[in-house]
Amino acid sequence: MENDRFVFKYKIENITCGSIDSVFIKMVSGSSSFVDFLIFIQESEPDQNSVPLYAIEETKTDDSESRNTGVYQRCSKFVYVDFYYPDIKKIMLYNLLVPQKEKPTQTNIFGMRMLKTIGVEVLGKICSEEVLTPFSNLNELIEFKNSMRMPPAGNTPIKISASPNSIKVSGRLFKSGGLSHDPNIGALSIIAACIRKWEKEKDIIITFHGLKQKHVGKNNKFIQIANKINIKLDGLKIPATTDHESYWHYELSQEKVATIFMHIALLAYTDSEIIYANHGGAERSYFVHRTQELLAIPKYQQGKKKFYKAGNKKMIIFLPDMIVYDKKRNEVVDVEGKKFTTRKAGISELKNFSYIDNKIIRPSYDPDSIARTVVVFGGKEKSVLEKQISFVLNEYGELLLGKEAPECFKEVVKKLLGR
Repeated sequence: MENDRFVFKYKIENITCGSIDSVFIKMVSGSSSFVDFLIFIQESEPDQNSVPLYAIEETKTDDSESRNTGVYQRCSKFVYVDFYYPDIKKIMLYNLLVPQKEKPTQTNIFGMRMLKTIGVEVLGKICSEEVLTPFSNLNELIEFKNSMRMPPAGNTPIKISASPNSIKVSGRLFKSGGLSHDPNIGALSIIAACIRKWEKEKDIIITFHGLKQKHVGKNNKFIQIANKINIKLDGLKIPATTDHESYWHYELSQEKVATIFMHIALLAYTDSEIIYANHGGAERSYFVHRTQELLAIPKYQQGKKKFYKAGNKKMIIFLPDMIVYDKKRNEVVDVEGKKFTTRKAGISELKNFSYIDNKIIRPSYDPDSIARTVVVFGGKEKSVLEKQISFVLNEYGELLLGKEAPECFKEVVKKLLGR
């Protein structure tokens, strides 16, 4: 804070690290498939000409919860960052909060070995030598993948076949009406990147992808990668893409600027706990039960999955961006984050949280009350316009409280502004 305004930068205090005097965190976003952290070591604030020391992707997901999400879904990020910073250290960081699966699945082993093959270091997991051994040649990679157990009937298996002129890789990319199958986007991207390690010229052709030409847009992250390493889609034309000038930019537009600010401030200046967070569509946290047990919130309401699949999209569990437990007042606060321009949509979405309030929060915490509120980033306003909005971090860095803000929010702002 400077002159009672947030300067969109966090300073890490009370740590020492060799000759490093200060550590700062600034929020950034990428124009396509983007890692969670870029680490720079330099005197001045990084700009687009700065080269990071590390690119780090972090996950809490082990293959005890999801075979695909724990490895494949993040692989495309390491392929993409190499186009901009080919010589930096790439790290896959497992910040595991639940017990690791004792015996890794074949999917996990295959994914880990591919990460090692393209030079990614794996931290945070106990891994055997088998898991951390890169593939030594293309035939070894193909044989391992094709020997893996087949998926359930009806699913398209990922299989690799090599011929004199091409290497074909089967894998479904169509999902939810377009090219959006994230685990397979990651899997096929890193398989192709590994193939290119040994085979520079042969066509890499994705078969059984399920796509039509209308689904193939030039801004899709897979199409961006396909252009870079010359991947083809069987029967379709890959549109030429325009390279993004930079890999990242400072984030000063998304709602997560405000929700992350409040998350950090509540932990720093109050006794409140953040018992769930999903800032800006990033990886979901666990829900923290009052017993400190960590629970993965399911996607569907209990017993309602079949109705969702049949077309009733209200059968999912609607989740806020953050859930706060104010221990001092035994109050829970559901927080929906929005940009200033979309704040009214946030107000409308507050009505969707009855299921999580009644089926998950009340049985876990038995709070005296549950409040629902909107936290906003952006705009030039000097006051809060709607009563459902409790906090605004405007584009000048000013902290604005709503009249009906939760007491823990008031406590935060009072301490930050020294009042």
